[in-house]
Amino acid sequence: MRLQSPLRILTGLALLVGSLPSSLAIADEVGVSPDTILFGQVAALEGPSAALGQSTRQGLLAAFSEVNAKGGIHGRKLKLVSRNDGYDPDRSVVETVKLIYEDKVFALIGAVGTPTATATAPIAAANDVPFIGPVSGAEFLNGPEFQNVVNIRARYDAEAEVLVRQLVEDQHQTRIGIFYQDDVFGRDVLTGVKAALDRRGMELTAEGTFERNTRGIGAAFRVIKRAEPEAVIMVGTYGPCAEFIKQSHRSDFHPAFAAVSFVNGTALAKELGREAAGITVSQVVPFPWDTRLKLVADYQAAQKALDPNETPDFQSLEGYLIGRVAARGLELAGPNPTRADLLRVINEAGQFDIGGDVIAFGAARQTHPPDVFMTQIRPDGSFKQLEKLTN
Repeated sequence: MRLQSPLRILTGLALLVGSLPSSLAIADEVGVSPDTILFGQVAALEGPSAALGQSTRQGLLAAFSEVNAKGGIHGRKLKLVSRNDGYDPDRSVVETVKLIYEDKVFALIGAVGTPTATATAPIAAANDVPFIGPVSGAEFLNGPEFQNVVNIRARYDAEAEVLVRQLVEDQHQTRIGIFYQDDVFGRDVLTGVKAALDRRGMELTAEGTFERNTRGIGAAFRVIKRAEPEAVIMVGTYGPCAEFIKQSHRSDFHPAFAAVSFVNGTALAKELGREAAGITVSQVVPFPWDTRLKLVADYQAAQKALDPNETPDFQSLEGYLIGRVAARGLELAGPNPTRADLLRVINEAGQFDIGGDVIAFGAARQTHPPDVFMTQIRPDGSFKQLEKLTN
């Protein structure tokens, strides 16, 4: 007899509960009390990818604290419960089920990662739970079957186009390789990179893969180095990408390195030190140090009020923006919000202006696609803002 995996079993149970009659399923107003509205986050808070989840959580908390200091939303304070999944889909399912059925959250927010979202987004959809601001640019999250998903960030194919454009048209690179995480996240970006190259009559020079949550990059490194690309696009978290770059430098292999936003450029720069100099990183939020932008000025003030020791970075700004979007939706949903109300008002509005940054939702993303920004790491670990490009 073949045993089912824990992921399949838990997903099946969650989908079954989601199909129960409304009298038995969780009520729309779950997570809303007279004085609070409860949100749940599942992310990597410990382990090799922890900086991604921790920074996103910090940004969410900064946004919620800012809102709460002003009296909350219609008199209710916003509260966040965060659970650790270690960037593992099976664990993410377990913790998501707990948030929905034990913690009874009003909405899920700031889930980190494509492979984890692939496992948990269907559970949220089956139970009509809003899935706000997943930290993933995966194409499937934009599909019609996920009407409960509120996307904030650009798709990975948009990031791939900007990275390829920067390497080919600005740096005049002609031989490009790719180092990517061997799962749905990596393959999603791979597809986007191949399409961007194809539009320019080009093909990848080399491909190398690694397993999620490991630093086993040796085989990928040997394959890519043997092809001698002029540039390598990196698709993964900061740990394995840093290991690949260190190995390259030890082997006197010095291509241009470019990474997609999910790498967490701040963590990558911290781990590499001066070896990070010159790496370009695509970003899906504005420059976190440009306080000429009201969004950034608000973010820095909220972050400082929450924890004066925290420094700005791209990932916590993304978390802050996600939190602000959720708060704005709740304002429009009125004094007695339901999950359906929140999703309805967001979709009807089409877009929100958050501190001068316009965030579009649903069909509006076709005419107002999210911006992609290019940055470069300096020798001291700080970032230089390059030209802003849009999809």
